[in-house]
Amino acid sequence: MMDISKVGIIVKQGSAEAAQIAGELREWFVRQAVVVQIDAISPDMDLLVILGGDGTLLHVADQASRYGVPVVGVNLGGLGFLTEVAVAGRYEAFAAIMAGAVLVEDRMMLQARLHSERGVTPWQLALNDVVISKGNVDRLVRIITWADDEYITTYKADGLIVSTPTGSTAYNLSAGGPLVFPGLDAILVTPICPFMLESRPLLLPPQVTICAKLDGRVNDVKLIIDGRFSWDVGENDLLEIRVADQPLRLIIFPRKRYFEILRNKLNWGGRIPVPSPPGK
Repeated sequence: MMDISKVGIIVKQGSAEAAQIAGELREWFVRQAVVVQIDAISPDMDLLVILGGDGTLLHVADQASRYGVPVVGVNLGGLGFLTEVAVAGRYEAFAAIMAGAVLVEDRMMLQARLHSERGVTPWQLALNDVVISKGNVDRLVRIITWADDEYITTYKADGLIVSTPTGSTAYNLSAGGPLVFPGLDAILVTPICPFMLESRPLLLPPQVTICAKLDGRVNDVKLIIDGRFSWDVGENDLLEIRVADQPLRLIIFPRKRYFEILRNKLNWGGRIPVPSPPGK
């Protein structure tokens, strides 16, 4: 059994459907003698419910990971890799959570900060990725990249993605990066539309610190963390990325297998029936 006495519900902004479901869920939890707060996160919460898509979950992942609050998402968006609970099955899912019939999986987070002439920014956390993007610049940018003190290469590309295994199904996948099982601890480095075909994605151990800076002066280069603008990047600025101390605690339902989710979300194999494992 999970000891749940206080729950937070985060509602997708501007969604009437999410607001209505939030009210219904509040009533359901109150009947279970659970205190509920809407659009709030606090360290004393035992569960955080996200009503929306993956973007809504990403918006609160940093704070949830800092507090160590387990998170579950009800998918009101598109693909929903992180928000895996269907609207129709929400009460069954929450009953399973209350009964402890779920897993809590630690998802690796990244933390990033920028060193510039103005000083050093505070760390910002990312569940999916940290992206150097060239914005509206017509020409490619050159990005000098290190793993700890070892020089990797200077990417000539539209940008660079540093992602977690969780984020491997996001921008990394669109840029041609690999899918990585979320239970692995690894850092992915993927160039965006690189000029040289030999500039391939890298999979690095979680102990390394990734550093990157622009080679030459380029205007309108931005740093995007989990889809949100964070900083403009100048010629002499240095980006530092490493694994965060606190993971995100994401609730997983044992009946939903990772590759089944990939097949359904990415339409792998079309409607081909799932074969039995060898020898069974």
